[in-house]
Amino acid sequence: MTAETAEVRTSSAPVPSTRPRVAGWRIVAGKELADHLQSTRFLILLLLLGAATLVPLYFASDTIKSVADQVTDARGAFLALFLASARDYPIPNVITFVAIVAPLLGVAFGFDAINTERSDGTLPRLLSQPIYRDDVVNGKFAAGLAVITVVLVAVVGVISGFGIVRLGIVPGADELIRLFLWVVVTIVWVGLWLAFGLLLSVRIRRPANAALIGFGVWALIVFFGQLIVGLVAGVIAPFATAATDEQYLALRSLSEQVLRILPLTLYQEASTVLMRPDVTTVSTPSTISQLGQLQQQAQGQFLSFDQSALLVWPHVVALVALTAVCFAAAYIWFMRQEVRA
Repeated sequence: MTAETAEVRTSSAPVPSTRPRVAGWRIVAGKELADHLQSTRFLILLLLLGAATLVPLYFASDTIKSVADQVTDARGAFLALFLASARDYPIPNVITFVAIVAPLLGVAFGFDAINTERSDGTLPRLLSQPIYRDDVVNGKFAAGLAVITVVLVAVVGVISGFGIVRLGIVPGADELIRLFLWVVVTIVWVGLWLAFGLLLSVRIRRPANAALIGFGVWALIVFFGQLIVGLVAGVIAPFATAATDEQYLALRSLSEQVLRILPLTLYQEASTVLMRPDVTTVSTPSTISQLGQLQQQAQGQFLSFDQSALLVWPHVVALVALTAVCFAAAYIWFMRQEVRA
């Protein structure tokens, strides 16, 4: 082989692409994010979540003020903004409202992410662009998660500003870290519903049907989930029929483990531990000795944020795992679907 022949073969070899791998999903995410922020849906959901959190805060402001004036240990006073309920009104606190209403954000920004493109005939044109196919689903999920983050940070900022200006409650460093961790956990919680909505959008071709199923599952889990899972737990672990205290504690602990199958229970327990430094455990002791150790703990004990984080770490991992499963299912199905021009 001559040198000239080798040079020709070398020059005719395909040159690998030098385009950055992350460019595609960033372009899709940027376009989707701009569309979300300019949509009426974004404004309505922002007002809905804002009203759902500010209304209980307004009615509970007198209670929060009195507690803040009487408390001798300032730890947790600022977090009472998110935990206090009105004395004279049957209105849940801010955390309860967020646990119920915030999943609407995930379903709303995910149920029509893919099927609308398909029904409008724009999906083949989108995939004909110089981007990878999975950039579409990755970019749409990233854009939805970014919008959810913007809404949650805005709502938390308004609540914090209300507490500082209206009630004169200034947060400490530990409270700010706890609040930040709670926002992160809430983003994961809503991200689970976003991944579920994206899965519905990939599998169901009509956006109306996907919305109906998504909001129906939300209503089932939020309003009837604990009842249904509680009945199952009562069958598996009938602690009311226990003959001894040891059996009662063991069955009660098993019943709590069954209730944690519900993602709402995981999020509520994680939120309670993060926002209440005085909560030192999330489970009922399963033995008499563990119950005795719990009773011997000093009253009024406060945990540092890292100790509280250790308590809720399994809850957060479970929520992240559920989110990953829903997103992976949407990703795989989208990659296997046929898209015709």
